[in-house]
Formats: sequence, C-alpha cells, structure tokens
Amino acid sequence: MASIQSLKAGIVIGSTRVTRIGPQIASFVRDAIQSPLARNSTNATQSQIQIDIIDIKDFNLPMFDEPGIPNRFISSEDYSNEHTRAWSRHISKFDAFVFLTSERNWGIPAELKNAIDYLFHEWKGKPAMIVSYGGQGGVHSAEQVKIVAGAIGMRVVDGMINMSFPSREFVGKGLAGESLGLDATDQNAPWSEHVPEISSIFWDHLVKEMLVSK
Repeated sequence: MASIQSLKAGIVIGSTRVTRIGPQIASFVRDAIQSPLARNSTNATQSQIQIDIIDIKDFNLPMFDEPGIPNRFISSEDYSNEHTRAWSRHISKFDAFVFLTSERNWGIPAELKNAIDYLFHEWKGKPAMIVSYGGQGGVHSAEQVKIVAGAIGMRVVDGMINMSFPSREFVGKGLAGESLGLDATDQNAPWSEHVPEISSIFWDHLVKEMLVSK
C-alpha cells in the first residue's frame, strides 16, 4: 500500500466549449475538497494529496484517430500519434479522478467521451468520482459517465454530486462564460450546499479507494 503522501488525484474538465464555465467549476470543486471544513476520516491533510486540474482542451485531441484498440496498448509509446502519447503520459501520473461533466441534450459531452475512449490501461483499476452540473443537475450525463468508466474497469465510488443551476441569472452568466460567484468558503455563495458532500465523497470514499488500489 502506498503512503498517502504519494497519491495524486486529477479533476477532469469535461467541456472544451469556446465559451465555458468548466474551469471555474473545477476550481470550486478543488476548493471544496481542500476546505478546512472537509470531513476527513482518512486523517490526511490538504497537503498530503496532490490535486490537479486536468483540462482536456489543453491536449487538442481530435475525434479518436488511433489505428489500434486502446486496451491492447500497455505503454504510452505504443500509440501511433503524439497527441495520444501525451494524453496517455499525463493520465498515467494520476491515482484517481474526479470527472466533471456538463450535460448536453441529456448526454455526456462528446469531447469527454472521446478523451476517455482514447485510453484504457491508464484508467483501468483506478477509482473515480463524478460531479455534474446543468439545468437539471446533469443527472443523465453523470449516469452515462458512470457506465463508461465502469466499462473500462474504473471503480466509481458511491455518491454522485449533481449541481443544478439555481436561477435564470445564473444560467445567463454561464452561457456568457462570466463569473458564477462560486466560493467554497462562503455559505451564501452558489452551490455552497454541495461543499460538504463533495469533500465527504472525496475523502471518505475516493481516497480510501486510492489507498486500497495502491
């Protein structure tokens, strides 16, 4: 079993839209996880687990264009394309993932599904938790991410966080890519009610699974 100091979790931003709110929501999720009020039955502190944000937009992945099937590739260097090798090398660094997904027409964003489908062994056996957002909380997308993650052998922990847009004003800001006023330390800020749940699922479920898998 690995020491908790060596563990690394990644928050995957599942949207690459030109105008998007994914990055600020990812920061909110990370802040919620690292909140001083976080339930932490593992006795880990904020500084003992590295939590990074993974933006799939940074990797410029085209629709899947590898000539082979991902589950047959063990090494990052086995892939044909450099963009796949770069994606593989990066994902291989992490022990667990928080998939952050919006919802489009009751479904998972195509770019998130594509990014997951590029790889196999880099994901397999690792624990994951799911955070979704949308007009109805992104419930349908979250369920689909759970199915896809399970199909590639990930261990999806119990409990999904589904964050619904609280007002039309909030939706308008989101569509314009404006600041949503998210603040994991402010009990009056949007989605503050989700902070305890996010931190609880991360520390009480995801981290425990990380320790088991290592």
